[in-house]
Amino acid sequence: MMLAKSEVIDYALGMASVTATLRAAMERSGQTRYAIARATGIPESTLSRFAHGKALRGENIDKLARYLALELRPKANRKGR
Repeated sequence: MMLAKSEVIDYALGMASVTATLRAAMERSGQTRYAIARATGIPESTLSRFAHGKALRGENIDKLARYLALELRPKANRKGR
């Protein structure tokens, strides 16, 4: 299934906000990347790359969000879609 151009843009913007939110939550948590890595099973090197702007895979996004007590939910549609 192909996404409409507006859906691709919305998806990209949504992902940017998810990663920005996760990065900010990691900083606010006061936990070291080492502690987060041990608690989540995500390699510390992966968390380090993520903290410096690289992407995370879906399963790691889920693990990190759970650890940081964040709920990921779909963004409300703007045009009633």
